[in-house]
Amino acid sequence: MRPRQSNFWKVFGVPLAIGLLSAGGLFAALLGDVVWDSLSWVGLGIPALIGVWGLMRRP
Repeated sequence: MRPRQSNFWKVFGVPLAIGLLSAGGLFAALLGDVVWDSLSWVGLGIPALIGVWGLMRRP
């Protein structure tokens, strides 16, 4: 008999990655200018694009 595989990462993997990316973007926005601003735009823009993409896919 096979042991049951955990579904934790299947369920929470993507939301956790989006949350970490958002938190990293917010933290980068507090650190400085120029390079940090670019990192914050990326860190906050990707989750926003994922949200818009998810809304556009709905019928």
